[in-house]
Amino acid sequence: NKIQNRVKLIGHLGADPEIRSLESGRKVANFRIAQLGLYKLKGERKEDTQWHPIVAWGKLAEISEEHLTKGKKVAIEGKLVHRTYETKDGDKRYVTEILCDELMML
Repeated sequence: NKIQNRVKLIGHLGADPEIRSLESGRKVANFRIAQLGLYKLKGERKEDTQWHPIVAWGKLAEISEEHLTKGKKVAIEGKLVHRTYETKDGDKRYVTEILCDELMML
């Protein structure tokens, strides 16, 4: 029985997707979705918004560019990815994002 790295989320876009075209002509879309969570603290209802960075490549990037806008509700399925990179100043940054392979507009 294989363990798979799968993430399924439903949320709203916090902004329009950022679209980049690579030299190869392939597109990549970056956007964040928000999930609103509710909980009680000392009997008082509180809200907790979780933001999730999403990366979509190729056809999904094109669909994102054409159809997704700030506030749109979407269902995302993909793989949780952790990566590191260095800034121009040599600082190391750590990123966790969801590599989208399924996208449904709700």
